[in-house]
Parts: sequence; C-alpha cells; structure tokens
Amino acid sequence: MTLDRYLVRQFLPIFIIACFMFVMIVILLDLFTNLWRYLNYEVPLQQILMVSYYYIPKSFSYALPVSLMFSAGYTLGDLYGRNELTSIFSSGIPFWRFCMPLIVIGVLSSFFAFYFDDMVVIPTLKMKNDLSRKLLHQPNTSETNSDIVIKSNGGALIYSVDYYDYTAQILNGVNIIEQNEDGSFFSLVRASSAAWNGEYWELSNAIVYRWEGEFLRAKDLPATDVYRENPDTFRRNAVKADELPAQEAAFLVEDLKTAGLPFITAETDYHHRYSFSCTSFVVMILSISMGGRFRKNILLMTLLSSLSVAAVFYVMDMITMMMAKLGYIPPFAGAWFPVFFFVITGFFLVKNTKT
Repeated sequence: MTLDRYLVRQFLPIFIIACFMFVMIVILLDLFTNLWRYLNYEVPLQQILMVSYYYIPKSFSYALPVSLMFSAGYTLGDLYGRNELTSIFSSGIPFWRFCMPLIVIGVLSSFFAFYFDDMVVIPTLKMKNDLSRKLLHQPNTSETNSDIVIKSNGGALIYSVDYYDYTAQILNGVNIIEQNEDGSFFSLVRASSAAWNGEYWELSNAIVYRWEGEFLRAKDLPATDVYRENPDTFRRNAVKADELPAQEAAFLVEDLKTAGLPFITAETDYHHRYSFSCTSFVVMILSISMGGRFRKNILLMTLLSSLSVAAVFYVMDMITMMMAKLGYIPPFAGAWFPVFFFVITGFFLVKNTKT
C-alpha cells in the first residue's frame, strides 16, 4: 500500500497539469478556428467567452485519455530515469503489480468518462452549438427533419411527415396510413399539419380516404384523439445517435428498426458510445506496457511509443467503425474489436515486461 500511494502521488500532479494543458489547447483551437467568424459578426467578447465556457466539458472529454497516457508514461519513465524502480524490482515486486494503481485509475476513468459524457458533455455541447449558431446567424437544423417515416402499433399505423419542427412540436405535411391485421390498406389520413397538445396530435384540415365498395371516398375527418405517438419518436429520427444520451440512442435504434429504416449506422454509434468510454483504460494499459520496455532514453522512448500505439488504436477504431457502418462487420464488432484487441495486447506486454 505504501508503494501504491507513492505511485499515485507521483502520477496525480502530472495528470492535473497535463489535463489542464490539453484542455486549454482544445479550447484555444476551437476558439481560433471560429474567431474570424465572430469578428465578422462583431460578437461581444462576453459571448465568445460563454461559448468557450460551454465547450470546457467536451474539451475535458477529449483531453482525459491523452492526459492519462502522457502522465502514466511520464511517471514511469521518470521513475526509471531516477533508478527508483531498481530497488522495487529487487524486492521481488513484479512490474504489473507495481502498476496496479494506474490500471485501477484507468478503469475508474472509463466509468467516469461514460457518465460524464452522457450527463454533462452532451447537454453543454448542445448549448455551445446553439449559442454559436445564434451568434453566427446560422440555422439550427439539429432538431428538425424532413421526410420522416414512423411505424407504430406493431405496423398498423405508418406516419409519413414532410417536415418536423421539434421546438414548436408541429408536424407538417402529415400522411397516416392505417392497415388491417393482414397488412392490407384500410385508410389514409392526410393533413396539412398536426400540433401536439400534450396528449395527442391535433390534425388540421384532415381528410380521410377509405374504400367504399369499388371506390376510394374522401371525407373530412372529425376531431380525434387516437393519434398519440410520442413527439420524441419524431425527434429521435431528426438527430444522430452520437448526439443523444445512451438511453435515447437505444430508443432511436429501436425506432429505426420498427420503422424499417436503415439502422446500422445508429446501432454502431450506440455501441461506440460504450466502447469509446473505455479509451481511458486502453491508453493507460498501452502507456504502462510501453513504460517497461526501454532502458535507454527512457522518458522520450516511452512517450513516443505510447503516442504511436495510441495512434494505431484510433486508426483501427476508425476503420472498424467505417466497416461496421458499411455493413461489412456487425455493429458490435466494429465498436468493440479495437478495445478487446489492445486491452489483451497491453495486458500481455505488461505481464511479460522484464524487471
């Protein structure tokens, strides 16, 4: 326990400094990327700083894995450089056991990253994007959509909507097809718009088409409260899975499957929400495994090797995600294969590090 506490004390100051440094780098990159746009629209400094303030959680999410990797590699390299590990290994303590506190920190950081992204990063990033679009006079298209098709009641009702305004909760260009149990046509309801009153959709200028004998008759549809599809169902089709909390992303995938729409991309992004939160643990394992491989130029070689292996991990993650979205491999495999591969490889290298 004494060695565990000593290693954590060596690690934490470096991690805090690295995290602050990388967060500032990410914020400044975003700021300078859009600075000329803010200047063109004469945006006040206070509003610009507010945009950067809302971007802090996302910047921390980006910086966390890199900071962990840098700090672990630097800490181990520094201990090697000062020959402090020689006496530790001489006492018979294996390298993997000495690094166990760092492994635990990596695991806890992955859990923290998932819930932090789900509860803090997604809402604050939305606030940042909305404010930035407002200041730059850009249209907000994140919560509207066109050409929406939804199935409900086990496929008995099919909604076809030309355009959905989530802010006002209004459907425009509504077509509702009702089918019999055998899947045959029963009726078609057409309305110029539908507004959500908190319980059901109120149709405007609705006309219903039904077969009467051999003729398809059109009649005005009286006011009805039978159409109660949740407004969030239409909204979830207007956003991407990686822009929603995990629970809503799962609902989005189910909605797409029920509606018979392409769902592979959304399902892949949903699995990636969980797998990518493990990045902190993966880069920690990789950094530790590289930290025990070198005896000369320890600090430099540790950092370079850690960055190289982490870059390979990110590239593999992008490739497998692309293959999953194109349908070449299952969504679960596309999201999780890089994590499993590098965790197993990292544990093997740590276990077999010579001390």
